[in-house]
Amino acid sequence: MKLIAILSTVAIVITSVCSANQIVSHQKTVTETVIIDHTALHKSFNTLLKNNVSSTGNVNYAGLEKNRATLLSYIALLAENVPNTTWTKNETLAYWMNAYNALTIDLILQNQPLESIKDIKNPWEQSLWKLGDKYYNLEEIEHKILRKMGDPRIHFGINCASFSCPPLLNEAFVPSKVDSQLNLVAKRFINDKNRNLISENEIQISKIFSWFSKDFKENGSIIDYLNKYSIIKISEDAKVRYMDYDWALNK
Repeated sequence: MKLIAILSTVAIVITSVCSANQIVSHQKTVTETVIIDHTALHKSFNTLLKNNVSSTGNVNYAGLEKNRATLLSYIALLAENVPNTTWTKNETLAYWMNAYNALTIDLILQNQPLESIKDIKNPWEQSLWKLGDKYYNLEEIEHKILRKMGDPRIHFGINCASFSCPPLLNEAFVPSKVDSQLNLVAKRFINDKNRNLISENEIQISKIFSWFSKDFKENGSIIDYLNKYSIIKISEDAKVRYMDYDWALNK
């Protein structure tokens, strides 16, 4: 009888330990699953853009300089909330496009006064920002992350702080409407007569379409891609020329 009692006690202890381990494991899982409000994540950047970027993409760098602390706080927030495998494509896309634009603005502010981003030595190769546990530069974000997501419209959403770049959108990208935002900037850029001259039989277009032609030709020709957004229908036989690129600061 004593042996049975001892065995029963041991069984109870083992059962209790197993149950406790299960609770700890469950609690750990709950702790590790962090729910992020992605609209709130980009809210401060959205406010900065609305207050300092015109509807045509002209940037008030003096105004941004006065609000540098807010920009740095936003970058710190990005550093604490790096995309992981639980994020959707749109959440990841919005994050990295906003990151690229915020870091570009920060780079310009760090090097004021200047007239062009090209006045900075190796501007796209400077790994100045730590997001999560890794330092990033603009080139890596563009070529190793955004371009690999397979959406050529990202070229209209990220801004290189120059006049010939697609104008900086005066609001932050957010997952809930990133697709419509990308359609907006694509249509706006392609039909912008300051950056692309389009007629039925001849087009003078941005060098972006030459530099990244592989991205735009995945499902047809450059003209096929342009016709998705162009107000004027372009002939397949249209003559194609590329415009000079103006690297002057987009102010």
